[in-house]
Amino acid sequence: MVVAAAVVVALLIGAFAFGSRRVRQAGRVRPGPEEQPRMPEGGPVREVREDREPDEMPTGEGRLTPHEMKGRGNSGTRTGAAQERPRWDEGSSGGFGSGGPGAR
Repeated sequence: MVVAAAVVVALLIGAFAFGSRRVRQAGRVRPGPEEQPRMPEGGPVREVREDREPDEMPTGEGRLTPHEMKGRGNSGTRTGAAQERPRWDEGSSGGFGSGGPGAR
């Protein structure tokens, strides 16, 4: 039993050593300067912040299946009418249970 266990352990260690040597020999070639990512011609891409609102659900006769809806069943959105970011009230604490004075 002990000899069989030693043989199994030796085989596992040998397989690990053989596999790691093969990976090391294959090596990964580093990309050259021409393969490096480039900045877009228009300059860096910036983040766009906008409020979105859901598209209207189509009304009509009967049910619509997901493949009949716009966006393949996913809820579509469009740019919202109001683009102002919501702010906290000045007298508000801003968080539930934070111990602030609360509403005026």
